[in-house]
Amino acid sequence: MARYTGPKSKIARKFGEPIYGPDKALERRNYPSGQHGLARRRRKISEYGVQLKEKQKAKYTYGLLEKQFRILFEKAERAGGVTGEVLLQMLECRLDNVVYRLGIAPTRAAARQLVSHRHITVNGGVCNIPSAAVKAGDVVAVREKSKALEVVADSLRSNRVSKYSWLEWDGASMSGKLLNVPERSDIPENIKDIYGNISFPETGQSNHARIDRQIRKIRISSVRARLRNHNW
Repeated sequence: MARYTGPKSKIARKFGEPIYGPDKALERRNYPSGQHGLARRRRKISEYGVQLKEKQKAKYTYGLLEKQFRILFEKAERAGGVTGEVLLQMLECRLDNVVYRLGIAPTRAAARQLVSHRHITVNGGVCNIPSAAVKAGDVVAVREKSKALEVVADSLRSNRVSKYSWLEWDGASMSGKLLNVPERSDIPENIKDIYGNISFPETGQSNHARIDRQIRKIRISSVRARLRNHNW
């Protein structure tokens, strides 16, 4: 199961936000790490740089690697509508994120571990796939023999129980239901709006995605031509 295992405080300082939760290093030094951290903060960022930064922020926030994120982006692109909004909705409906939003786990990383260790059920059946898509009406619950886990009890005691309009929590049975797919305005993550409503190009409304695909095709054609010339 691929996941980011590098320094988390460094990532939080890079974006100037506690992406992985409360961070003392970020509180003490709220600027990018490295010798020229403060100088980089004052530098003007291009439009592409802003888009890239927001994309990376979303990727680290939801715990995905580049390949996983790209696959999900392509699915959102095919789904129609505003690609960025659909992408964020897909990220919010991942099982590990729903477990985190319900308050069962203190962080998304902890939620991912609970799911992969078979402590979570979906509609009564055990599911150990963190990326599984939760649909409207699905019931996500803590497995019966896992209800006494310290990490779950501590998270629920810390008043992290879901307060989101698209989720419903039942404390007696330690289960929650996804009432509906959240709207962009309901998602609390601080991802800046670019190209209308989100930091990704809109399908059918921006030339950036089409140009990117055309450049990719040209490069692939060029590589294939060189391989044919060399008889590889």
